[in-house]
Amino acid sequence: MEGRNFGPGTLSVTRDRVAAYVEATGDDPHRWRDHAPPGFASAALFVVAPDLLAELAGRSVVHGEQTFAWHRAVRVGDELTVAGTVSRYRERGGVVYVGFDLSVTDGAGEVVTGSSLFLLSGESAPVDSGAVVSEPAPHDDGAPGEGERSASRATLVRYAAASGDWNPVHWDHDSAVAAGFPGVVVHGLLQAAWALQEAARHRSGPRPVASARFRFRAPLLPARPARVTGEVEEDAVAVSIADGTQEYLNARIELADE
Repeated sequence: MEGRNFGPGTLSVTRDRVAAYVEATGDDPHRWRDHAPPGFASAALFVVAPDLLAELAGRSVVHGEQTFAWHRAVRVGDELTVAGTVSRYRERGGVVYVGFDLSVTDGAGEVVTGSSLFLLSGESAPVDSGAVVSEPAPHDDGAPGEGERSASRATLVRYAAASGDWNPVHWDHDSAVAAGFPGVVVHGLLQAAWALQEAARHRSGPRPVASARFRFRAPLLPARPARVTGEVEEDAVAVSIADGTQEYLNARIELADE
């Protein structure tokens, strides 16, 4: 598996696709008219990731970490070429660690690069996700307060359509439980989009961030509000998504030059 290439595939950055992504992630539609927000990199990842994940079918898959680097702004109208390579395939302690490198290019060179770390169940489950829970109503978002974010099950379907991440653990309760989760779980990269929005407010241009590293700490369930906090550290923002008992994501996001 290590060294396997996936793609290349094509990502058309259409105005409608960007608008759907912005709506699904709760971003600012006035800011992102002519360019895609940084989190749109997830749509590039899922041009090629589904083929990898299909080969890993039959095991519980957890997205452990993600990095992205934005070399240029992504413009509406761009036609991007996407390729992925398995950079690591190792088993340790009954868990298989899969590294997957991403390259997004156009005729002028690199636009976005990234790396994913997926954890696969082997002899032991990659996470202990707790007891099975009841499904919330489709449009129940848990009524998040100021500074909080959450997703309804309907939001997760909209995000899946906008990003291409149709992993059934994010929209089908039985599939999520069979994979070892307590129920449907919020996409890690939807949470990453929330974190990027927190950082992007510190820059005004179409490429507000230069790079980011996300660590997915625990599964967040729909209709469970969590607070997004950011602390500026020189030219970076440390972001955490957490509630009173659990941190779900932490990130270090490097801001781009003004």
